[in-house]
Amino acid sequence: MSREAAATPQLAPEVRRQKLLDLAVWLGLILSTFAVYAQVVGFDFVNYDDPENVYQNPYVRAGLTLAGVKWAFTAAVIGNWMPVTALSHILDAQLFGMHSGMHHLVNVCFHVLASLLLYWTLRRATGARFLSAFVAFVFALHPLHVESVAWVAERKDVLSAFFWFLALYAYVRYTEQPSVGRYLAVVAPFCLGLMSKPMVVTFPFTLLLFDVWPLRRTRWPRTILEKLPLFALSAAAAVVTYLTQRSAGAIQTLPLAVRLGNASVSYVTYIRQMFWPAGLAVFYPHPGSMSTSRAAAVFTLILLVSVVVIRAWRTRPYLAVGWLWYLGTLVPVIGLVQVGGQSHADRYMYIPMVGLLIMLAWGAADIIAKWPRTKPVAAVAGAVVCVACLVLGWKDTTYWRNSETLFARAVDATRDNHLAEEQLGGYLILVQRDVEAIPHLESALRSKPDSVVAHANLGLALMDLDDCAAATVHLRTALRLDPVLAVANFALGRCRMIDQDYRGAVPYFEAAIRAKPNLAEAHSKLADSLSKIPGRVPDAIREYEAALQLGLSSGLAREAHGNLGLLLADVGRTGEAIAQLEAAQQIDPSEEITKMLDRLRAGQK
Repeated sequence: MSREAAATPQLAPEVRRQKLLDLAVWLGLILSTFAVYAQVVGFDFVNYDDPENVYQNPYVRAGLTLAGVKWAFTAAVIGNWMPVTALSHILDAQLFGMHSGMHHLVNVCFHVLASLLLYWTLRRATGARFLSAFVAFVFALHPLHVESVAWVAERKDVLSAFFWFLALYAYVRYTEQPSVGRYLAVVAPFCLGLMSKPMVVTFPFTLLLFDVWPLRRTRWPRTILEKLPLFALSAAAAVVTYLTQRSAGAIQTLPLAVRLGNASVSYVTYIRQMFWPAGLAVFYPHPGSMSTSRAAAVFTLILLVSVVVIRAWRTRPYLAVGWLWYLGTLVPVIGLVQVGGQSHADRYMYIPMVGLLIMLAWGAADIIAKWPRTKPVAAVAGAVVCVACLVLGWKDTTYWRNSETLFARAVDATRDNHLAEEQLGGYLILVQRDVEAIPHLESALRSKPDSVVAHANLGLALMDLDDCAAATVHLRTALRLDPVLAVANFALGRCRMIDQDYRGAVPYFEAAIRAKPNLAEAHSKLADSLSKIPGRVPDAIREYEAALQLGLSSGLAREAHGNLGLLLADVGRTGEAIAQLEAAQQIDPSEEITKMLDRLRAGQK
């Protein structure tokens, strides 16, 4: 018997033990992550980005169709080209309809898969099981990541991270035994990641860092040359993203000094939030200006840390790798090119946090190696950190239950947050709590007097309270700021209807429909107005039919079916009138409709 064969039985128990330990980590990651996020199955969509991405998007709502697939690859959603993410939403709609809880659950599943891949990649690259497990557990449970997981519209985060870590794992395997097939196994998930979220453009840069540590394969320039195709793909994606966001008007014009100052402060803010995740919110308003001394101080701090970790490159390369991972992966979203009105965002730390966690975990290992007696303390501290992340992550997830809990939290956690105030006000209007909405919308206007959304929603709330004089002031201001705003035109039309000025209402409803052709309620109210104008009944019938075809809420659908039935009866289209009145009766029976149906049926005999 050979020496290798004789040794095999002795190694088998140790191999089994190692596999069982890995399995325990996997199970721990799965169970703890679901312990934090299982609650999202009962959560609603929110009224910030979710409408455009999912529940008001006609291509998504229709499920898997050829038109939907074409739209996913050719359209930009909120200034981003993300066909893979769009297709995932379409597939969700095909499988689950608009059941919000299932859309949330898919996010959680991708987050779990990303966490498992992160662990397995670090485990394979470093051989350090417990350090890799610590990084993966904090990644899976940290409150800063709640926004990426519990927000349906942030599917792009969890999806792109899944492909990121899948590509990174494939790269580790490629470096073990380079081949064309293994290289393509890196390229494929990388491309899917780019088509999930453009932030993945920094991935080739992190591969260079991995070459330094933990892979230690710095054979320059070969390691750079082999990544040129990946850098070319990143460059193409960056150009497409910039042009798409510019054409969508998402890029904000701010002075370079302000952008540099905010970027420096944000780098330090993210680190503070990682170690002390208190007061997290869905939106942090951009300050618009920056104290020169404060910006200079934080920039100096970042520079000093960079010098220290680079000087320690030879003895502790993980410090430089982790720090440069953190700095580099944040570059696309740090605000050097300002997209949106936020100063920073929790979701932007989804991938970058990994770099800081690597520094923390392997730094602790070095301390233990130097002072072995600290090992029990470090083990307990690591466990406490993971448990704290679980508890805080679960608590922060509860704020994502619906738009009210989410934006009420943001209002409490931040100052002068116009977006949180206007979104909270908009939600309260939607659930017919207009009196409660008004103070929030007024607060939004104090923070941002030219807020189109706040003026429009405040006009809606006042209109619902029959104060059309005050409503008209805000609605006309909204139209001055945005002349084609559908909701403002619609509300002004409603005000004209309340004043029984049906001819005056028609142009506003027509303007709302031009701006938003799928706005079913505008078609319905236009029909209501036209039906009151002599000679416009045929036009009213067409508008009712259009509204019903686009889809109305049950109450409005009943009213539209009933009104359409009455108009059809008046013009002698009795059979069609009966069908419409029967449809209204099925939604909500009434004695009046029953009598009308009896008369029409009797007339047919």
